[in-house]
Amino acid sequence: MASTSGSGAAPPPGPAPRAQRAYRAACPSCGAPVEFASAASASAVCSFCRSTLVRDGQSLVRIGTSAELFDDHSPLQLGAGGTHQGVRFTLVGRLQYAYEGGTWNEWHALFDNGRSGWLSEDNGAYVFAFEAPLPADAPALDTLVAGQRVLADGRAWDVASVTQAHLVAAQGELPRPPQLHGDFPVADLRTGNDEVATLDGSDPGATGWSVGRPVLLAALAMSGLAAEAKEKTLGARGVECPNCGNALQIKLATTQSLSCGQCNAVVDVSKGVGGELAHYTQTNTSEGGLGPQIPLGNSGHLALGMSERQPWQVVGYQERCDLPVPGSDDEQTFWREYLLYNREHGFAFLVDAEDGWSWVRPITGAPQVKGDRAVYRGAAFHKKYTYDAKVTWVQGEFYWRVQRGERATVTDYAGSGSDARKRLSREETRSPGGGSEVVWSAGAVLDAAVVASAFGIPAAERSAMQRDTGPASTAKKASLGTIINIIVVIAIIMVVLSECDGSDRCDDVRASFGPNSNEYRQCLAQQGSTSRTSGGSRSGGGHK
Repeated sequence: MASTSGSGAAPPPGPAPRAQRAYRAACPSCGAPVEFASAASASAVCSFCRSTLVRDGQSLVRIGTSAELFDDHSPLQLGAGGTHQGVRFTLVGRLQYAYEGGTWNEWHALFDNGRSGWLSEDNGAYVFAFEAPLPADAPALDTLVAGQRVLADGRAWDVASVTQAHLVAAQGELPRPPQLHGDFPVADLRTGNDEVATLDGSDPGATGWSVGRPVLLAALAMSGLAAEAKEKTLGARGVECPNCGNALQIKLATTQSLSCGQCNAVVDVSKGVGGELAHYTQTNTSEGGLGPQIPLGNSGHLALGMSERQPWQVVGYQERCDLPVPGSDDEQTFWREYLLYNREHGFAFLVDAEDGWSWVRPITGAPQVKGDRAVYRGAAFHKKYTYDAKVTWVQGEFYWRVQRGERATVTDYAGSGSDARKRLSREETRSPGGGSEVVWSAGAVLDAAVVASAFGIPAAERSAMQRDTGPASTAKKASLGTIINIIVVIAIIMVVLSECDGSDRCDDVRASFGPNSNEYRQCLAQQGSTSRTSGGSRSGGGHK
């Protein structure tokens, strides 16, 4: 074939042309132009009047109206593009779903080679998935529960979540007409190599199946993102506390609930700023919770398993306790968790427990568990504890809907040998609406000095962050006076803390011995410590 250039050289390489021609027609409802980037797309939502349209030959037929999208200030928007697996794509459509814990987005990505995919927002992270025929061995949706292991497509999968969802709104160009009515079941499945599969029951006649992997926006080389993408903050998104009227500023795009700085009420904003704001008050103690040792809003540089240190900001803080089995000799324990945020890497947790500091990040994959042993990415872990945990105090913003007395069944794992500093945590929750979820987090032990240095904690305050990280047999022997004090405090705590129920844990101790007494200080220290290392592996739902 003759060259078209004067020099005879081949033209420079560029993105492959799309396989299908573009299609354009007028909206039958308002007359606005509606464009299809792919002739294979069967439906669109008019950007002017929100009419839901389907193609009928060379014309468009209106079949309904889409609700307005909840403006969650996502950095993604229609027209944004990037590269995945070496092929350019453009975001041409959007589906917004709601479930008991909040909302999530599915972005329809049209590739230059004609292929369609879905870029899903997953709690500060992202998953790129592609639809595929339902495997013949796929399990029925109504048989699944979180934590179950099932066979599908010839492989073993762990069921991560099962919930009821519904489509809230649609936007742009879509491969099929959106079903804007009725709840449907949806289940997420995971493997040990970070694959994510979804069984989608939105079409009663044909269960959907898609498979994908987690991605980073930076790796997708995205362009055309929304204006908030650089900071990913919402300076103008404010609400009024429904309990005291104080002005609340929501800073993160993913926030589902936050606490009021004036009255400490926890406000649910998962239904949008314009919706009815549910809330509950926190009355754990007369003066609130212990409070974070790392102030909310502080940023620190930590590696958290990556090759280079990254900036992480403290955006949320919660205090939790375990719930000993009635009649057992187990002591009730307490610990602190800090929710960290990085705009490129999503969320992580710092865990402050009696046996030291650690960090964990929610993982996409599912470790392989056999008995008391778990294996994840070549590292072996042994089970340390399994217990029920309860949230007793929260401050800041959270990417899930914080519930009063939120409970989870937690299993903590520790590494061995050369991986002794590594940690795994599994949390299983059951929602009042019948949904279930299992979330894994992976991380490692951190030295208190590293945490203090990273967040600029003053030298005078660093001693309060030190924890007993050695085995009990090597700890210093306590003096007789200390032992007596501890016995007195334990006796009082056994009376006051029959259950971690949000009561005034140390008020009786303070009343008996005074606010500056050693007994009162020990009671406060007991509240903020634990012999367990909860992983903070809360995801609050996720992508479809």
